[in-house]
Amino acid sequence: MTFSARLAQISAIGAAFALAAPALAQDDGTGDEFTPDRATAYAEVLDLPDWTGIWYPDWGRLFADRARPPQLTPAAQETFDAYQESIRENGPNQEAQAQCLPPGIPGVMQQPYPIEILYSPGRVTIITEAYEQIRRIYTDGRELPEDPDLFFNGNSVGFWEGDMLVVDTVGLHPETNIAAGIKHTEASHVHEHIYMPGPEELVIEYTITNPEVLSEPYQTKVAYRLDNEFPMREYVCAENNRLQSGEDGANIDLGFDVLDED
Repeated sequence: MTFSARLAQISAIGAAFALAAPALAQDDGTGDEFTPDRATAYAEVLDLPDWTGIWYPDWGRLFADRARPPQLTPAAQETFDAYQESIRENGPNQEAQAQCLPPGIPGVMQQPYPIEILYSPGRVTIITEAYEQIRRIYTDGRELPEDPDLFFNGNSVGFWEGDMLVVDTVGLHPETNIAAGIKHTEASHVHEHIYMPGPEELVIEYTITNPEVLSEPYQTKVAYRLDNEFPMREYVCAENNRLQSGEDGANIDLGFDVLDED
């Protein structure tokens, strides 16, 4: 979406709200209108499972729960084989890291940094320390967009199934990965189950489908443990970022000389 189109969209939304401000009231089912009260909306939030606190990756479970590698279509396998050959010849491609681009879903949730989960009426917000990303998961009953704008964290809607949050995400940016060397396309759909299997444990399970890239759904997960000893910290990737990428993103200059020990 271009800047001018986005500006026009914002102006149209503002005008619609200005004209329809009294219409924010809802039908209570009897034909009478009522205005939802803020206190009632937040009271409903208090009924949700308590995920308060700072959640750090549980490294023990992370390495114990290894996922089966993505099963690829023939065309995607050729692309992945070329990616691996490039790594063998040139080393890891760190163009995205050099430009401080966030990794998208599920990558941003699998970083060695903590997350925090916040509730508000009709929305769950997940804050990741890595790349200072914010995920907005709308639980107000809206549908996934049919023609979504492409974002690094996609467009997410969810609903509560008991104490489990079920999330669907589409519209993932093509510069983000399903897994290393396997990029999302507009056909990607990420389905998540977020829940606490036990006290001070949080698990996010992913099922990713994409008929253009995956020959079968790819399943992976990440586990967290509650740890409030260390707060979330500021993460500014561009500060003192010494990575520099070449034209193909493969040539990395760390920006300092390695000392010769001889």
